[in-house]
Amino acid sequence: MIAIISAMQEEIQALLNKLQNVKTSEKGMRTYYIGTLFNKDVVLVFSRWGKVAAAATTTQLISDFDLEEIIFTGVAGGIHSDLNIGDIVIGKNLYQHDLNASPFYEKFEIPILKKKFLKTNDSTKLLQATNLFLENYNDYIQTNDALLFDITTPKVVFGDIASGDQFISSHKKIKKLNKGIPSAICVEMEGAAVAQICYEYEMPFSIIRIISDKANDNATIDFSKFSNSIASNYALGILKNYFA
Repeated sequence: MIAIISAMQEEIQALLNKLQNVKTSEKGMRTYYIGTLFNKDVVLVFSRWGKVAAAATTTQLISDFDLEEIIFTGVAGGIHSDLNIGDIVIGKNLYQHDLNASPFYEKFEIPILKKKFLKTNDSTKLLQATNLFLENYNDYIQTNDALLFDITTPKVVFGDIASGDQFISSHKKIKKLNKGIPSAICVEMEGAAVAQICYEYEMPFSIIRIISDKANDNATIDFSKFSNSIASNYALGILKNYFA
C-alpha cells in the first residue's frame, strides 16, 4: 500500500475523485481514505499545514497501515529564479530551514540524527512519470486554468526543498534562505518533517511540489483555486503514470 499526503484536501481532491472501493478511518481529527487508485492499494489523507501536523499524520500512517512508501504532494513557493508558477519540483534533499539548536548543534542540524538534510527515495521513476505527465499536460489541465495562472511551458526540476513553520512572502526572507541553504529551490511547510519521520522509521519517501508562487511580496494567488484546478490535477497525472 502507498500513502499519499497533502497539507490541504484541495491538493488531492482529483485523486479522491478517482479513488475506488473507498473506506474511511477517523483518527486524530483526520480522515484517512483507503481504497484503490489506478489498481494500486492506497491511503490518502490531508495532514493540515505545518511540520507538527505533517509529522503526526505520517507517524499515524506508518503505525496503522502496511505501507511500502509515502508520497507527499502539494504546492510550494519558488525561491530560485529559474522556477515559475506551474513548474514541478521533485524533492532531493529536505532541510528544516527554521531549525537552529546551536551552540549544541550546527544550524539546520537535526539533534541526535546529526544530519542537516534528509534524502528522498530514488526518484528516477517519479521523474519519468512527471515527464510523461508534462508530455500529456492538456489531458489534465484546462487551457483556461493554465492561462489564469500564467502557466505556459511548465517543467520538472529535481532539487532541494526547505521546510519551516512560516509562510514565506518577502524578498528579504528569500534572500536569507538563499544564503543559508543555497541549494534549496523552493520552500514549504511540511516536507522535511515527513522526511524525518520516514527516515527514523525506515520508510521510503518521495515529494512532489507544484510551484504556486514566487514566495515574494506578490504571493497572493487564490491557493484554493490553484490547488483544485492545477495542483490536484498535476498529482493525478503524475501518479497515474507512476502507478502504471
